[in-house]
Amino acid sequence: MKNSLRGVPVLVGVVALFLVVQFGTLALLEPFESAGLQSTENPQNPLNSIVYVAFLLVATAGILLVIKYDQQWILRGFILFTSGFIATYVFGVVFPTVDVAGVNAAAYVPAAALVVALYAYPEWWVVDSAGAILGMGAAALFGISFGILPALVLLTALAVYDAISVYGTEHMLTLAEGVMELRLPIVLVVPATRGYSFLAEGSDGEEEGEAADDADAEGDEERQLEGTEDGDREAYFIGLGDAVMPTILVASAAHFLDTPAVFGVELAALTAMVGTLVGLLVLMRMVFAGRAHAGLPLLNGGAIAGYLLGAVAAGIPLVEALGLAPYI
Repeated sequence: MKNSLRGVPVLVGVVALFLVVQFGTLALLEPFESAGLQSTENPQNPLNSIVYVAFLLVATAGILLVIKYDQQWILRGFILFTSGFIATYVFGVVFPTVDVAGVNAAAYVPAAALVVALYAYPEWWVVDSAGAILGMGAAALFGISFGILPALVLLTALAVYDAISVYGTEHMLTLAEGVMELRLPIVLVVPATRGYSFLAEGSDGEEEGEAADDADAEGDEERQLEGTEDGDREAYFIGLGDAVMPTILVASAAHFLDTPAVFGVELAALTAMVGTLVGLLVLMRMVFAGRAHAGLPLLNGGAIAGYLLGAVAAGIPLVEALGLAPYI
């Protein structure tokens, strides 16, 4: 295809989005903790993960019902609200406080602008920018709220669920098709051709490349890269949750585990990042071959393997690295 930006540039774009979310998450950990945004009373309790997975299943069922009865406006409103809510946390710690009638305008004004932009002009670069902000905010919130063991339980459970929902029941493919038209940061968009427009794709009813995966960190559905013939594709889509979920372990390792710093990043967190990217490269190779894939088995699996290698290399016993020491 003329003016194609396929292959390596597409891969670079996907990796860049993941790195933005990962490094942005690490930068937010200390400010979020200082702001008292930890959402669990005991971040080391693995039951936190079970509760979240149960919520995820209920939320997925609700979304499927919304799609079945063609009431996507409910989902759109919920996602816009959630986007603004998380954005206030991010902007609230990034910008100096500007108090206006008891409200921090530095947090709420840009968050409101983000929601308006998503509603009025959801072009791919708007969606990606919002997705990166929301992704790093969500991963940081979970990272300071889920200790090592809960994070490992969460990532393992979601990887299994993702595989079942894509390869088994295939309900995540149905869910992905139903939410594509919303043009919201449920997905990250990587153009494969010059001049690609997410808005134009929606207006002519064509979806050159679709995506399907499982729910993201806010409890909404997440979508994964789905293959069609490469020559027919104008863009690739990857679920925001694919970037968020493995980053939760990166954040948890940086926050709760004490390992030597390498390039300013805790070793176990850095190797978890590397493991995620290795899983992403394998996933992209499969996607370029042209079919739908569950992303979290590779992405979460890579993050877990990388984390454990880094923790053990730092001299931490495996039992402690798994968060099992208090139970043995």
